[in-house]
Amino acid sequence: MRLIFIRHAEPDYAKDSLTEKGWREAEFLAERVQRWKVDEFYCSPLGRARDTASASLRKCGRRAAVCDWLREFDAPVIDPETGKKRLPWDLWPGYWTKVPEMHSVDTFADTDLMRTGPVKEEYARVCAGIDGILKAHGYERDGKMYRTDCHNEDTVALFCHMGVTFFLLSHLLNISPVNLIHGMFLAPSSVTVVTTEEVRKGEAYFRCQMVGDTSHLYAAGEPVSHMGYFAEILRETK
Repeated sequence: MRLIFIRHAEPDYAKDSLTEKGWREAEFLAERVQRWKVDEFYCSPLGRARDTASASLRKCGRRAAVCDWLREFDAPVIDPETGKKRLPWDLWPGYWTKVPEMHSVDTFADTDLMRTGPVKEEYARVCAGIDGILKAHGYERDGKMYRTDCHNEDTVALFCHMGVTFFLLSHLLNISPVNLIHGMFLAPSSVTVVTTEEVRKGEAYFRCQMVGDTSHLYAAGEPVSHMGYFAEILRETK
């Protein structure tokens, strides 16, 4: 079983669509996607994800099921410094690295900060969404792994967002999303792939094959966007 997570192309957040560059990225991505054998496509309901998916779906002559749980992870928390609502990530390293519970998939949602918003409930909803897809393909969650009667090579592609992808990977790999979000980056239009590894009959566990791959952009000579990355960007010089 293979899951392909695709972050939307470079966004125009004000319009919930894509920038001019983002539309180019979506077309280059579509050239890549049409070469895959995909059994099902799923998409976030937000405009930037649907616009990104539209190019690939057109190339493939396919449609995508729109799932509300694939929207950007929607669980604002209260910032302890400002008292205002904010996303439950991009936290100060001096804070989250010193909270041991943040580093466990079992306890991150019960920390003081996360409990100021519906993080635990939203995480459960997102996990239930992906588990529903997997169950339909013969993989049923059992604790921190999956059970299956028969291995398959089914492939599902999901057009969504960086934050929700990390929460989904957290569930599949049993890693705290706090560590994933603060330690990794998924560039716009990037591709992340996880597949089941079944070394013992009936038992399945997901293993990551690639994270944030943008080879379709490099192949087209299109620069990789830094949208969502808040550090100095490595730029190639000629």
